[in-house]
Amino acid sequence: MKKIKYPKMLFLVFTFIFASLIFVGRDLSHNFLLSLGYVSTFFAGIFYPYSFTAAPATAILLILSGEQNILLAGLIAGFGALIGDLIIFKFIRYSFADEIKKLSQERALKRLNRKIPKLCKKYLLPVIAAIIISSPLPDEIGVSLLAASRSISTRFFSLLSYVLNTAGIFIILLIGSNAI
Repeated sequence: MKKIKYPKMLFLVFTFIFASLIFVGRDLSHNFLLSLGYVSTFFAGIFYPYSFTAAPATAILLILSGEQNILLAGLIAGFGALIGDLIIFKFIRYSFADEIKKLSQERALKRLNRKIPKLCKKYLLPVIAAIIISSPLPDEIGVSLLAASRSISTRFFSLLSYVLNTAGIFIILLIGSNAI
């Protein structure tokens, strides 16, 4: 059996195809999603932050936007996205702690760390992470940047994640409500 050279990229392409199929099979998928109501919105929110499920989650949010109260749907999906981000945050902060500490001791990173001004590290890193989290890009990189920083508390991260994801989801819902 031949080994697939880029299995993760192939899987990502399949998620985009799946998202497209959600729109093509309108009657079946739309009726099912609409029958679940805000439960669909909540689960779409949970899957919104992850690389491989962001496209289908966005497609679901676009479908639901035409049938649900956008304010309520945004708040519910934002809460789901917060749960998804907290899973990433806790996993990175606690499961990767030993490797992050080891990595920070590498010569190249120590050199880079000395060259970047302290204020830049303190403020620029969270800003970059916030931009990534609020965008339709998968949140793993932004959440990892925040989780690696010990100065970011879980409470602050939760608030930031909820506000940023909810804002991004509101934009998707607004686009969907005007496009459909």
